Amino acid sequence: MDDFLTPVSTTKVKRSGDTGPLIQESHTSNTKSKYTTIDSPDSAMEAFRGQPDLATVRRVVQYLATESNTKDGFNLLIPDPVSANIAYQLVNTTIPDYWRTLKENGIERQHIIRCLQNPCGIGAVITRLRPLIADCRQKKPVGNIRDASSHIEDLLEVLERILHGDRSPSQVWSDIQTHAKNSVQSRMMWKEFVTQVASGRILSLVAEAEDVLKEREGSRTASWLADGNEYGNWLGQNIAAFMNNCDKTDASVAAVVELCSKTLTLGYTDRIVNAMLLVLIDTESINAFEFFLSKMKAFEQRKYINSAITVLAKQYFASAVESKEDAFIKPSLIVSGVATFIHILIKNNELLREHLVSTMTKATIPSLDDSLAARRSVIAAIAQDEDNLQTLLENSLKLFGDSFYIKHTPILQQEAIAQTLVITCGYVQRSQPMFLTMMAKSSYHVTGMSNRIGASSPRARFLGIAVGTAISKMVDNPELQLKFDLDGNEAIEAKWYQRLTEINDKLGNIEALRTRDKPNMPKRREPTAEMVSRSKPPATKKARARPSKAAAITEIKGPRIIEVFSDSEEDEDADLVPYSKPDSDPEDDTDDPTEINRNKPTAPVYIRDLIVGLRDQENYDRHALALSTAAPLIRRKANFGTEVTDHIEELATILVGLQDNLELEGFAEQRQQALIAVLLAKPAPMAQWFARAFFSGDYSLTQRTAILTTLGLGARELAGLKDSSTEDLIPPTPSFPSKQLPPHLHALYSSPSPTNEPLAKITSSLSKQLLSPLAAQAADQLTGPNILKMRTFSSRMAVESRRQKPIPNALAQIVADNFFFPLTGRWWIQMRASNPADSIYTSTHLLPAFLHTLALLMQASGPNTLALPQMTRELWDLLLSVRSLALSDKPILGALLFAFLMLLETNEDKERLATEQGKELLETQEWVRMVFEGLPAGEEGGEDERVRVLAAGVVVRAQELVERYQRRLVGDLMDY
Repeated sequence: MDDFLTPVSTTKVKRSGDTGPLIQESHTSNTKSKYTTIDSPDSAMEAFRGQPDLATVRRVVQYLATESNTKDGFNLLIPDPVSANIAYQLVNTTIPDYWRTLKENGIERQHIIRCLQNPCGIGAVITRLRPLIADCRQKKPVGNIRDASSHIEDLLEVLERILHGDRSPSQVWSDIQTHAKNSVQSRMMWKEFVTQVASGRILSLVAEAEDVLKEREGSRTASWLADGNEYGNWLGQNIAAFMNNCDKTDASVAAVVELCSKTLTLGYTDRIVNAMLLVLIDTESINAFEFFLSKMKAFEQRKYINSAITVLAKQYFASAVESKEDAFIKPSLIVSGVATFIHILIKNNELLREHLVSTMTKATIPSLDDSLAARRSVIAAIAQDEDNLQTLLENSLKLFGDSFYIKHTPILQQEAIAQTLVITCGYVQRSQPMFLTMMAKSSYHVTGMSNRIGASSPRARFLGIAVGTAISKMVDNPELQLKFDLDGNEAIEAKWYQRLTEINDKLGNIEALRTRDKPNMPKRREPTAEMVSRSKPPATKKARARPSKAAAITEIKGPRIIEVFSDSEEDEDADLVPYSKPDSDPEDDTDDPTEINRNKPTAPVYIRDLIVGLRDQENYDRHALALSTAAPLIRRKANFGTEVTDHIEELATILVGLQDNLELEGFAEQRQQALIAVLLAKPAPMAQWFARAFFSGDYSLTQRTAILTTLGLGARELAGLKDSSTEDLIPPTPSFPSKQLPPHLHALYSSPSPTNEPLAKITSSLSKQLLSPLAAQAADQLTGPNILKMRTFSSRMAVESRRQKPIPNALAQIVADNFFFPLTGRWWIQMRASNPADSIYTSTHLLPAFLHTLALLMQASGPNTLALPQMTRELWDLLLSVRSLALSDKPILGALLFAFLMLLETNEDKERLATEQGKELLETQEWVRMVFEGLPAGEEGGEDERVRVLAAGVVVRAQELVERYQRRLVGDLMDY
């Protein structure tokens, strides 16, 4: 091996004049930095590039901040290489190295923020965040400890401080006006800033960064820049402040309009407009909003006015419950104030006036269909122009009597157009009575009344009668007025519609809108002395052991009462057996007297005490006791006095929004009991309240599901239907207190269950009841001819014992107008106002519970409900509209098939069903058959098998109807 490598020659090299070692120690002296003076952008850039120390960084940022505040000084917003390099060095090097040191000094912190408060600085922060986020998400090799999360936190904090406050756009625009070289450069820089803050770029990037940080520390508080609602509030406040501070030059007006236009693409229009209006109302700057609104494009103006009406309706009229009683409707300062607000926006804008007239009849703003007070405000604003008022009357009259509209529009929207029509008639009758007389005699009204009276829906007929009577009372002589024999609630409601013609809302003062005690906000009670004393921490051991000096020197003066014992009394008491000692308190096991709590809360006796206990989530014992006793207390107080009814909306608001922050045992069941008790205290108005809260309230999926469960189980209890699901949620009659709950309640509370379990139990049991006869009939057909079978006969007594006794159904009279139609009507409003695929109401978590609730409401109302035909029509249209969502989601498909089955079973008048709903019947039959054939055969007892059974049941019931009324269906569907 040594022979393979043979040296050819060897040469020695000697370094001349180098006698020292090859590696020598270099000695450096502590000298001052060469960047002692920063007097130009170039020197600042060179200082950043030379790895500056802390003192140099302080001088540089001070120089840049000072220059940014001078008119001819240097500012990073100017797009040139020097600005880009300085911003890059400041964000990529200085902030990671020195931010946590500099931010302790308020002046130095402000200097850095001032330097970056421009499009160039914000863009540098955004550009730096992207690679840091990507780096955190990459899988790093073993041993690599590099972590960029701390740099992301610093940049997010810097970005928060850059955008903090309500003057960011104003400050950036002022800097652009000061430092821009020409108008073209000014527009380009402003456009870049608007794109950064109003297009969702910051919002999406910060949200992505927060996801990365939460993976590393789960307890982190997310930045407000990642919350769309908070970001929308910030943007709305800044836009309002920008409008107030604008100098009204052409360039400034164009800048405000561009910012307002871009915010419409963010996706939080209502939240932005809400924040804007609060600022504008408080600062009395509505005219500024009207000025800039008129400068926008037509579709942008329509979007802003729609959003403004939606926000005003939610802010001031969200909790208003309409009481349809025969009483004078009082004018409202809030209604007049909102009317004035709307009038200011549309008084000089013909486009918006025409848009509002069209909106009142086309139902493009959901809040108008949902709130009578909101419609009153809009009509009062429109009434200032007689031409627009006449147009509104004519359009409403045409639409109200249209036969297609009567047949296919939800009752909720038909009620809205009826109320709009009679209110408008009242305004027209006071200003131009002749025009109202002409419209009352026109073919629109005559044909519309005929279509209404001939409608199949009782509710549609009643609306025609109520509106026709109200109009006739205004234009006809007493002997020629329309008169209908109505009784009960219909007579009272018809008189209420006549009262609507007397409404004459005037333009009021916007000052009424500035009050902080808004109708939809519960009043905050000031803490009482008792609450303060309970919230104080327990006294120390030393304080408890030392007696009070005041007690030691107290002397009783005056006559005394002395108890005198006689020997006879003592002899008599000798035969009495003393009570045994009470059970030991677990808190007495400790020897430390400071840990013993003798001031235990007592169960609330009054509703006001219950409300205080439900709000007090800091005191565990008091809150838990209030929640556990809420349901029996509300039920006990509901029929005695007005204590519950006076606080019922506040109670419902607290209970629906309640969260289990203390992790109470049985929280969901106890809250559900209390909600059902609130509903049963005033069924009709509270059912409307719950339906409105389900769609318009800011609640979670669990809270919305609890609302649906309340409506479903409360309706079944009103109908007198008892089963295990409803009985378990009815609190028992209070008995002597013990440590062990009754068995059924102990089982309920000991095992946690999901909030929607009662609905699932009821739907499962009803499905078995409906499908069991079909299965028995199918098995009977497979066993042979009937002549070979033996039939057993039961005695009459046995048959009578099994027959269900008739029970009073208190639900049938109120289910349609208060439970069913508010849910279906608002569902259609939400679907038309947004994309159904992106709506939470069509999600797999909420839509099945919603369909189950509607099906249970129809089943509980019974086959003899007068409004059943209209309920059937609206439910059938709703079910057919969600077929595309059900094909890809088994829970939705199961709920949809159950609703179909319940719809076919509840309608006992099969002939009417085949005659009036023939097209829907055939369409349902073919679609469910196609679904049944496409479903795989799942495991016995599994979800697939359950869905197949439901589909088979719907196909069988539909097939029975089609075969029985085949001739009638063929004759009616010749043009289908």
